[in-house]
Amino acid sequence: MNLPNYFLADLPPETPITPTLLVEAAQTLRRNRNQYLLNRSTDSLISVLHELGQSWLNPEYPLRAMALDLAPAVTGFFRSTLSIGLDRFFGQLTIENLRRLIEQELGHDQRLDELVATDAERMAKRAAIARGPELVLHVTAGNVPNPALFSVVLGLLARSAQIVKCTTDTSLLTRLFAHSLYEIEPKLGACLEIAEWRGGNQDLENALFKEVDCVTITGSDDALAAVRQRLPAHVRFLGYGHRVSFGYVAKEALSVLNVPQLLAKAVDDIVAWNQLGCLSPHLLYVEHGGRVSAEQFAEMLALELEKRDATEPRGSVGVEVSALIATRRAFYEVRAAHSNETRLWSSKQSTAWTIVYEADPLFQTSCLHRFLYVKGVADLTEALHAAEPARGQVSTVGLAAAGDRARKLALEFARWGATRICPLGQMQNPPLFWRHDGRPTLGDLVTWTDWEQ
Repeated sequence: MNLPNYFLADLPPETPITPTLLVEAAQTLRRNRNQYLLNRSTDSLISVLHELGQSWLNPEYPLRAMALDLAPAVTGFFRSTLSIGLDRFFGQLTIENLRRLIEQELGHDQRLDELVATDAERMAKRAAIARGPELVLHVTAGNVPNPALFSVVLGLLARSAQIVKCTTDTSLLTRLFAHSLYEIEPKLGACLEIAEWRGGNQDLENALFKEVDCVTITGSDDALAAVRQRLPAHVRFLGYGHRVSFGYVAKEALSVLNVPQLLAKAVDDIVAWNQLGCLSPHLLYVEHGGRVSAEQFAEMLALELEKRDATEPRGSVGVEVSALIATRRAFYEVRAAHSNETRLWSSKQSTAWTIVYEADPLFQTSCLHRFLYVKGVADLTEALHAAEPARGQVSTVGLAAAGDRARKLALEFARWGATRICPLGQMQNPPLFWRHDGRPTLGDLVTWTDWEQ
């Protein structure tokens, strides 16, 4: 891979990352931000991001081709899975979507440029401007690439210099994204740093914590707590911890004509990023009383997943993951042999995919990598009661329902605590302006100044 050494992650693997090196990088980023980024207009930044997105959608774009050639070996994702995921992300980097994001989060698309007012603010003789932190550190999880790329987009819109910390051997896609920015706008690329090292290196992290104004982190709840307690008091902390998601299929959606489409959509959610993101379903609740029973739906889903595996394979997984899936399968094979309330369907001679049907509706977390539970329920009340152990940690509900019933179900899910409800098939494809974990994304980064006239 012949990339220029613009970023720390481009250096040979044996190059030591030291606290002094990171501090110097942070200070350089601050200077570059003040010189190249701080006074850029929102319009110009949106244009750059739009151009960047269009480049990545071009199959002939060299950096995209490099990503699809090299990333399967380091990420484990099959080429088609990567291609679909990248298309979904970069397809949303449009001028319209970026403006809509800023307007949603800040009330005005020029809020980051100057003191402006909405109609309500104008009537109150007020105006306001929002400003981002000077230097942001993003600590990424590494399992799915798009969240890290989106963090960089938000940081650019906020006029923040940024350091993206990746765990060892997970920086490839983020690096290629950073190089594409550098290619289009070198001065903006100079406001960004990509580095990787193993988590838990407190010497490196503590040195950076003293230099930055904001830390965003995606990871386990324990990892978030460990970082939070070590941050200086003035550093803003934005943490995104452990979340789970599931799907819900209403009985009215289970008509003979509709089921094939539902199956394809459910498989879309299972195979997207191999079910590894927080938005991926661990299970599907299927209402009893439809033209297709919950158990039949599970069996048909297994057949659909088998077909998809032929065209969009899961890709390789480690020995530990394969062993975990095999152990989980063995448990349900024994249960299915002794009970009519459990059934199992799985790929032959591999751990590529697994569907487990259980009559018991209790919420269970999957071992992921295309392993899904299907559980029958009488109604939403039973499903929510069964999912109570996950309450407060549910990110997304993929809903298959229609009309007034869909609205009623969505309202009940919202009151129960789900922070995002979307159509089945779109769970791993949130809009650019979704509110991550029910919170503002760009809005969380900024500080406001009000001008009372």
